[in-house]
Amino acid sequence: MKSLPKTFQQFVRNYPAIWRAHEELAQACSDMGPLDRKTRELIKVAISVAAKLETAAQRHAIMARENGATKEEVFQTVMMTMTTCGHPAAAAGWQWVSSALAKPAKSRRAGGRKKA
Repeated sequence: MKSLPKTFQQFVRNYPAIWRAHEELAQACSDMGPLDRKTRELIKVAISVAAKLETAAQRHAIMARENGATKEEVFQTVMMTMTTCGHPAAAAGWQWVSSALAKPAKSRRAGGRKKA
């Protein structure tokens, strides 16, 4: 949890039951179909970029890499948002993901979550 934004960490500490419910829903969504973890994380990268969620895009890019995605696959996922969401969204997503993936793997993993 230490790798998550401080505001998010505070939310989890203040509302643990809501966080657990969120995690259970995320796990149920993951378990309901045939997509593997890498594919699910790449989809979450695209959704995060499209929704302009910088921290989520960064975190899911890292989790995609941790689950077997190449950097090329992550960046293709970001670029796929261009035709649906526009150049500004894709450019912002590219910047967010580039920043996240430029950090050393050891510092990215500190306290990271593995679920959903």
